[in-house]
Amino acid sequence: MITPCPSCGTKNRVPAAATGTPRCARCKSTLPWITDADDSSFAEIAERSPLPVVVDLWAPWCGPCRTVSPILEQLAGELAGRCKVVKVNVDDAPTTSARFGVQGIPTLVGLRDGREVARQVGAAPRERLRTWITGDVLGGG
Repeated sequence: MITPCPSCGTKNRVPAAATGTPRCARCKSTLPWITDADDSSFAEIAERSPLPVVVDLWAPWCGPCRTVSPILEQLAGELAGRCKVVKVNVDDAPTTSARFGVQGIPTLVGLRDGREVARQVGAAPRERLRTWITGDVLGGG
């Protein structure tokens, strides 16, 4: 995925999975980490992430999902280097959806070290999502 650096504007290629955190090739600022996963890539991209993960289980036909998505992108920028956002289209990833028992979308699941630590079902305002991520997903950071 190509991600522009919020500090200098340089376009950077950010891998879906890595052992560290993505940094700008030019100014070395930490970059937001947002990527997609499906049933075959979920373990590598989300469960083995070195950072806490916000899993966004969504569908393209879901209005509330389209409301939450840009909020998560903004928060990924604010919390760059502290968390990773992994988007999972439930229509394309039935095994992952079943694993998390998704019954309503959007469903946001917080993972640390591959284990679920928090869950948020349904759309929520930006500040509530920010509080949920910084408190429940990141552990109060």
